[in-house]
Amino acid sequence: MRALVCGAAGFVGSHLVARLLDDGWQVLGVDSFLTGNLRRNLGPVLDRTGFEFLEADIVRSLAVAGPLDAVFHLASPASPADFSSLQLEILRVHSHGMWNLLELARTKQARFLYTSSSEVYGDPEVHPQREDYVGHVDPIGTRSCYDEGKRFGEALVMAYHRRHGLRTSIARLFNTYGPHMRPDDGRVIPSFVSSALRGEPARIHGDGSQTRSFCYVDDTVEGLCRLLNSDLREPVNLGNPDERTILELAEIINDLAGNEADCVFRELPHADDPKRRQPDITRARRHLGWEPRVSLLDGLGRTVGWFRQVMDKGPDEPV
Repeated sequence: MRALVCGAAGFVGSHLVARLLDDGWQVLGVDSFLTGNLRRNLGPVLDRTGFEFLEADIVRSLAVAGPLDAVFHLASPASPADFSSLQLEILRVHSHGMWNLLELARTKQARFLYTSSSEVYGDPEVHPQREDYVGHVDPIGTRSCYDEGKRFGEALVMAYHRRHGLRTSIARLFNTYGPHMRPDDGRVIPSFVSSALRGEPARIHGDGSQTRSFCYVDDTVEGLCRLLNSDLREPVNLGNPDERTILELAEIINDLAGNEADCVFRELPHADDPKRRQPDITRARRHLGWEPRVSLLDGLGRTVGWFRQVMDKGPDEPV
């Protein structure tokens, strides 16, 4: 079995590459390095049997020689910090890039898996969020390049499935975290961990009462592998229902890192920042036999340990 993983040098993509290799797949990894990091994230697998890497931008046409059994689309900047500086790039990767990958999968008669996001729900008015909730998204808001990019991507995937009978899967990921995240990512866990390891206060936007549900990357990758081999065509939530406030998250990370600095509070950078986020994973439990196994405390402990090594070695060195 041979898989194409787009966004292979990114956070989730690099973990998926390692898992597929462990499972005996041949893997062709593709990345443009817009936000991915080759040495830090793929260094441990670059010399493994069965792995090839191609530097390419999926927004442009992508030629792949030989057969493909699966195409994974994980290519996209995903940090709120990128939503202002990379708006057009994000929209292109979920439109032009998606179209190119779907055509490639159709030509190769390969299965296609798209990693969408809980961001398609926007600032939800329904809690927890089920897959049949259509969302509450501002189409011209400051986060819209990512929210609407993911929503359009889902629409295009389903259109290819309905028109061409392509075997497709859509995973809606909820706040995945773990090793290989960028220290300067801008998302809450890398920001809090980096500050804690420097002995600095966690900078909390808002009053810290907003909630998120964090899923460790190994659990997410397990869900992706199960989803690829399932008959589910409609979107599936992959996340951990363990809902926590942002203030609680900061306190746990400070304890794990031994940081005694008090938290500081700032205004919310985006008016449309979601106030609550929690997945309903009934569909994943019922159809995939999947649910997260790694507790938040355990996962954050592993993440803090990895970030500590990164800060000791340097941001571009493999850990």
